[in-house]
Amino acid sequence: MNNHTDIREGKVEVRYPQHEDPGTNLTDRFDEILTDEALEFLRQLQLRFGATRAELLKARHDRRQRLTNGYLPHFLKETKAIREDDSWKVAPFAPGLEDRRVEITGPTERKMTINALNCGAKCWLADLEDANTPHFTNVIGGQVNLYDAIRRTIEYTNPANGKHYQLNEGELPTIIVRPRGWHLTEKHIRIGGHSSSGSLTDFGLYFFHNAKELIKRGSGPYFYLPKMESHLEARLWADVFNFSEEYLGIPHGTIRATCLIETIMGVFEMEEILYELRDYSSGLNAGRWDYIFSAIKKFRDSGPSWVLPNRSDITMQVPFMHAYTELLVKTCHKRGAHAIGGMSAFIPSKDPAVNAESERKVREDKTREAEAGFDGSWVAHPGMVSYVREVFDGYLKDRPNQVDRQRDDVNVTAKELLDFASTPGAITEAGVRTNVAVGLRYLYSWLGGNGAAGIYGLMEDAATAEISRSQIWQWLRYQCELDDGRKVTQQLVEELFADEYDKFLAEVGEEGKERGQQSARIFKEVCMQGEFPTFLTVPVYANELE
Repeated sequence: MNNHTDIREGKVEVRYPQHEDPGTNLTDRFDEILTDEALEFLRQLQLRFGATRAELLKARHDRRQRLTNGYLPHFLKETKAIREDDSWKVAPFAPGLEDRRVEITGPTERKMTINALNCGAKCWLADLEDANTPHFTNVIGGQVNLYDAIRRTIEYTNPANGKHYQLNEGELPTIIVRPRGWHLTEKHIRIGGHSSSGSLTDFGLYFFHNAKELIKRGSGPYFYLPKMESHLEARLWADVFNFSEEYLGIPHGTIRATCLIETIMGVFEMEEILYELRDYSSGLNAGRWDYIFSAIKKFRDSGPSWVLPNRSDITMQVPFMHAYTELLVKTCHKRGAHAIGGMSAFIPSKDPAVNAESERKVREDKTREAEAGFDGSWVAHPGMVSYVREVFDGYLKDRPNQVDRQRDDVNVTAKELLDFASTPGAITEAGVRTNVAVGLRYLYSWLGGNGAAGIYGLMEDAATAEISRSQIWQWLRYQCELDDGRKVTQQLVEELFADEYDKFLAEVGEEGKERGQQSARIFKEVCMQGEFPTFLTVPVYANELE
C-alpha cells in the first residue's frame, strides 16, 4: 500500500483511519486509486490552486460579514458587459449530454451504483458530496466503484442473502460526478502537512483514472459543481480543468461541468458563472434544498423579516423560489445551456395510498418544471424515474431538450430574488418537531456512513439536515411566534427535543443508543447554542470522525 509520495516538494501522505485499515471492504483495492502517479497529480492541483481556493473562502466569509451590516446581494456592476453581450454561448453539448430529461442522484456505494445505472435514467449524478459521507472508505471506495462502473466490470453480491447485482446490457446513463464543495477538506490525504481540498481530491482521482477511458468509450469526464457563491469560484474550476486537460494530454474543452445554483449569492452571478466556464459548461441546476438553506444561513441574523416558515411551506411556487427558477431557465437558454430542475426526494412506500400521493406530487412538480422550460430534472430513487420521464416525454416528444425555448417574458429583479417576506405559511409546533426528528435521524445515518437516508418517505441528504438545524437556530434567535401564539423559546425547544429524542431512541434500540446520543449532542450544539457553524458537516467531520 502506498502511504506517500515525495516528488520534488510538498510531501503527500495518506493516513488511514484505524477502523478502515487496508484489507477491509474495498480497501484492499485502494492501491489502484492511490497510486504515486495519482497522488502526484493531486499534489500538483493543490500546489497550483490551493492558495486561490483559500482566498475565495475568505471572500465568502467577508461577504457574509457585510450582510450582517445590511449589505444586500445584487447583480454586479463590474460584470454588466458580460450579461448584456448576447453574442457568447457555452460549449456545444458533449456526447451523452444532449438529452437529460431525467437524472438520478445518489451516492457511489457499490449496490446503489449498479441500481442507478440500471434504472433507465438518462444521466446518473454520482454523488461524492451531500449524499455521501466522507468516511475514507466511502471516499476511496466510491472511486473504485466508479472505476469499475465505467469499465462495466462492476458487480456486487449481498452477503446477507446472496442476491447478485450486475449492469444491464445496452446503453447506460451518462455518469456525472459531483465532487465535494470548495469549503470541504480531505483530512486523510495531507499535502505539505495540510489537509487536501476535498474538491480537488474527488475531482483529481476520478479525472486522472478515468478521463481517457471515458473518451475512448464515447463519453467524457463530466461533473456537477456544488455550492459556488461567485463567478470567481467558477473561474477557479475553469483553471483547474484547463491545467488538468493539459496534464493528461487531452483536448481542451473535453471536460463538461453543470453548476448547481444552490446559494443565495450564486443566483446573482449565474450568467457570469456560465461565462467563466463557457468552454466547459453544460448547464445549471436548481438545487432547491441547499438554496433554501443558503437563504436562511446568509440572513440568519438580519432581522425577523428574513425568517421563513416551516420547510413544508417553502414550495417552488413561493415568490422568491419562483423568481430563482424562472431566472435560471432564462439564463441557461439564452446561453445555449441546459436548465435542470430540482430534486424530487420521494421514495416508494409499501402503502399504495402513500405511493399514489407521491406519484401525484412528483408529476405535479415536474409538470411545472417542464412548463417553465426546464430540460430535465432529478429524482432520488429508481422508482420515480418513469414518472419524470413520462412528464418530460410529453413536452419534449422526440426533441432532446427545449433549450431553443427562450424565456424573454422573464424579467427578475434583485428585490424579487430576496423577497422572503412574501412567503406564505406559518411556524408550527409540528414544524419544530419535524426539524428535530429529521436532524436527529439524518445525523445518525451520516455518522454511520450513509449520507442518503430515507426519512418519512423522503430521501434526505445533508441539505435537509442543514435546513432543519438552521431554522431552529433562527427561530430561537428571534423567539418567533408559533401559529398557536406560543414563542419559540429555549424551554419550548428543549421540551419538544426531549420528546422527539425519546421516540428516536426507541427506534434505534439499545444497539444504536451510543450513536443516537452522539447525534443528539451534535444536533443540539449546532442549533440550540450561540455559535452557528457555516456547514453542519464541517465540525462533525473534523471532530467526530476518525
